[in-house]
Amino acid sequence: MAHRSALINVMIAAAQKASRKLLRDFGEVEHLQISRKGPADFVSTADTTAEHTLRYVLTKARPKYSFLMEESGEVIGEDTSNTWIIDPLDGTTNFLHGLPHFAISLGLQRDGEMLAGVVYEPVHDEMFWAEKGQGAHLNDRRIRVSARSAMDESLFATGIPFKGTRDHLEFLKHLEAVMAASSGVRCFGSAALDLAYVAAGRYDGFWETGLSAWDMAAGIVLVREAGGYVTEIDGKKKMMESGSILAANDQLHVPLGKLLREAGKDGA
Repeated sequence: MAHRSALINVMIAAAQKASRKLLRDFGEVEHLQISRKGPADFVSTADTTAEHTLRYVLTKARPKYSFLMEESGEVIGEDTSNTWIIDPLDGTTNFLHGLPHFAISLGLQRDGEMLAGVVYEPVHDEMFWAEKGQGAHLNDRRIRVSARSAMDESLFATGIPFKGTRDHLEFLKHLEAVMAASSGVRCFGSAALDLAYVAAGRYDGFWETGLSAWDMAAGIVLVREAGGYVTEIDGKKKMMESGSILAANDQLHVPLGKLLREAGKDGA
């Protein structure tokens, strides 16, 4: 059995507790109270309940830590060096349409660097977790990124921009380029799980723009600890600020990034 630190145990316990109500709500998705948060972007009672649970459990364990949360925003604690970065329900649109592909994403940032991450997919009870220097795991099994090196044998993932978001044309250029060079592209609607799947070798790479810090915080740790590389699409390393991310195994990160950058220039 993989050794889990006290920190990881706290994060896993919080995710498991928050998931119980999520699963009950998912079973009765047609009865959820839903309010509009923005164009094609919804928030349900499930989001807020899960976030409250996560905050309660984590505050009890680490009372001075700060928070950055999708629904509640930033909460400055006495300890500003440590910040929990939380997405209580990544894949909200899937959830609200009864699609069983969503996750809780929980990361810990220390002094500006991602230290630990947990992505929990409760429908299939898949707990992805990683801590800096300790490797990445799926439940009790160590995971690593894939070993594929040929683009035409590789499977990639991305997220499709929706109504009210920018860069639709840029996305289409990126998609066309990767489609033409690869074995396929998947768009399943949860960036946190896309990154976890890269870490587990299910996808060979992932790219997206327009993300928020809570979409990618935990996944960044997972991919790095699984032996992969994570940057912005342009190669810089300010993913959490820019919302641009490119994650892939060590063989494909460079060629995938080059392909995307060249595609973005076409017709610009």
